[in-house]
Amino acid sequence: MLFPDWEIYIFSKNIMKPNFDVAFLPEAVEFLESLDEKAREKIYYNIKKSQFVNDRELFKKLNEHIWEFRTLFQGKAYRLFSFWDKIDGKETLVVATHGILKKTQKTPIKEIDKAEELRKQYVSNKTKKK
Repeated sequence: MLFPDWEIYIFSKNIMKPNFDVAFLPEAVEFLESLDEKAREKIYYNIKKSQFVNDRELFKKLNEHIWEFRTLFQGKAYRLFSFWDKIDGKETLVVATHGILKKTQKTPIKEIDKAEELRKQYVSNKTKKK
C-alpha cells in the first residue's frame, strides 16, 4: 500500500456542482466590460464563489425579488443586481440585470427599482415566448 495512513474518499460529481447558474442581461455585460480587467476578474471570481457557498458578503437579498452580487476591490464597492428565474419551481438560474460602482453607504433605491423593472420585462418576455 502506497499511503497506508491516508483515507481515500471518493467524491460524487454532484459535490462540486454549482447551486445555481448565472445569466447576464445586456446592461450587466456592458457594465462588466466597462471595468478594468482586474476589477472584472474579481467580480467574476466572487460570482463563481457565490455559486458554491452561501455568503451574504458575496450574494445578498435586497427585497422580495432583487439580490446583489457584492464585490469589494481596491477600496471600491461593486454591485451587480440580479433576480432568480425559477425554472420548474426551482431556483436554478440567477439573472444579472445591471451593475454599479457604489458610492454611498446605502444601496440606491433607484437602482433596486431599475433591477425590478428589468426583472418584470424579463418575466413578461419569457411568458410571451411560451
